Amino acid sequence: MNTSIFLINRNGGGERQIIQIIISIMFNTGSFNNTGTGTGFGFGTTNATTTSNPMKDIEVINPPDDSIQCMQFSPSSLPQDFLVAGSWDNNVRCWEVLQNGTTVAKAQQTMGGPVLDVAWQDDGGKVFIASADKTVHCWDLASNQKMQVAQHDAPVKTVHWIKAPSYSCIMTGSWDKTLKFWDTRSPNPILTINLPERCYCADVDYPMAIVVTANRNIIVYQLENQPQEFRQIESPLKYQHRCVAIFREKKGSPAGFGLGSVEGRVAIQYINPIHPKDNFTFKCHRSTGAPNGFQEIYAVNDIKFHPVHGTLATVGSDGRFSFWDKDARTKLKNSEAMDQPISSCCFNHNGQIFAYAVSYDWSKGHEYFNPHKKNYIFMRSCSEEMKPRSR
Repeated sequence: MNTSIFLINRNGGGERQIIQIIISIMFNTGSFNNTGTGTGFGFGTTNATTTSNPMKDIEVINPPDDSIQCMQFSPSSLPQDFLVAGSWDNNVRCWEVLQNGTTVAKAQQTMGGPVLDVAWQDDGGKVFIASADKTVHCWDLASNQKMQVAQHDAPVKTVHWIKAPSYSCIMTGSWDKTLKFWDTRSPNPILTINLPERCYCADVDYPMAIVVTANRNIIVYQLENQPQEFRQIESPLKYQHRCVAIFREKKGSPAGFGLGSVEGRVAIQYINPIHPKDNFTFKCHRSTGAPNGFQEIYAVNDIKFHPVHGTLATVGSDGRFSFWDKDARTKLKNSEAMDQPISSCCFNHNGQIFAYAVSYDWSKGHEYFNPHKKNYIFMRSCSEEMKPRSR
């Protein structure tokens, strides 16, 4: 069957061009189930320069041509790791991550607008793609075909797969101020919930969903039996919300969420805190020692919690990633600064790999956009670095 493989061609001017070559390869369920435990992750050489890659991490080959909006690793149901990334060049790409850390470009699909979010189905066979073209498509990786499964009246900002004991569906949040739930076999939503404002970010960890909208609204939904609003929470942050991620308690149940804002600050919020002081905020992604005496404050672009240790990673417009222990309330690691913002990040299913995307996030406007700067996706072995601080 036909699959698009994307290759990079470097011309004399150093600019990049995507050449799509349609070749006949076997990219079916069998190729998604070759051997590999996914427990180890090796380091190889990287082609990125020191200024572009100060942490000397592994570079993913053939990165997107425009800003990288979202990334997600494949679920644990697949025996090896695949990474998908959506970008503002309207494309979503898929790579296989080999045990030695190298990557193999597998396929790509093109949407009618920038790709704003991606979500894997739990069996690893499909990827859902939310786009600014107001649609969500389902990408079947075995056939490399996509079909529309959801529609909104404005760009779709978030998509999540929900696997419940009694139902499975996708949840989509849009700038049309609605949250919709879809059985992908039907053209109409099974449930529509009106939001107070445009959906900016969301997360799902069954049986909990968190939806964050414009005007700093935070809404918690419970997903058991039928999705319904559980609680609205007053925001602990004073400025526009940018990203949200659910964390679990030590027993494994969803317990709360981390929330990032454009003001270089993160809030840790429990749904049912045992003590009021369990909820707190902390500053991050801010410059120190500015020559004019002022502190430069950067947006928190993404938050992800480690699937094993429960610690968290933040990435920001300052071009740095940071690892944190929320329970010890301490920073575990701070990266060197990249030459562009870090726009997105993710962990693989067992927490061995941390991936982060280096690309312009438009936080400083069009005048700081440099079309000659390459976008990167880097990966690093992170399990040791993300271990909680011993107390």
